[in-house]
Amino acid sequence: MAGEKKKLITQADIMKMLDACYDKSLHGINKISPPIEQFAEDYLKKENDKKKAAKAMLKNQIAKCTTSGFITGFGGAITMPVTIPANIGSVLYVQMRRIACTAYLAGYDLNSDQVQTFVYACLAGVSVNGVVKQAGIKVGVKMAEKAIQKIPGKALVKINQKIGFRFITKFGEKGVLNLGKMIPGVGAIINGGLDFAETKIIAARAYKMFFEGDYSAGDKYEEIIDEVEVMEVIDEEKSV
Repeated sequence: MAGEKKKLITQADIMKMLDACYDKSLHGINKISPPIEQFAEDYLKKENDKKKAAKAMLKNQIAKCTTSGFITGFGGAITMPVTIPANIGSVLYVQMRRIACTAYLAGYDLNSDQVQTFVYACLAGVSVNGVVKQAGIKVGVKMAEKAIQKIPGKALVKINQKIGFRFITKFGEKGVLNLGKMIPGVGAIINGGLDFAETKIIAARAYKMFFEGDYSAGDKYEEIIDEVEVMEVIDEEKSV
């Protein structure tokens, strides 16, 4: 209808979109990409070392993702619960899939709510250093599964709110209209491929987070603001 106001994207929309993309990333898309376990194991068979396999996967995916026509090759196969351009859904999918594969190779349980939130944080560039420290986990050391389970659900909710807010602020007031060029951490789409520099940054961020225990992903100033509320939630949990 002429003059109808376009619906703006909300935080709830963002989380629905991320959750749908995460599910597709783990299970793959028929005739397009295999489940994440198979995707990771294919590299592990060649390298026989998880770190080397992760580096080989990331290096190969950087080259592939930045190839002209790569994104357009997905067509309309990736559908989202939020109305967004098909190429943006494809960008989210391939970037999140690389992060999830890195986490899988590092030994993380992708079905864990905590790991799922960390994957989102890696994509959005949101630091989770504060929540890791407050949960009593040593920063700089890859987390064991038992350690990551110490992070309470309320803290995950706060982190997800920060992730949603990070996306919303990047989208701008025009919402979906600016989505293609404003989405954080996924880079510009250039001739059907992804921006090389931005894609390389996400690859390095994923490896550092899941293999080296470096959970500081975002801007240093924003990290301080983002982490304060999360740490307060964890402190409340401990005092109960």
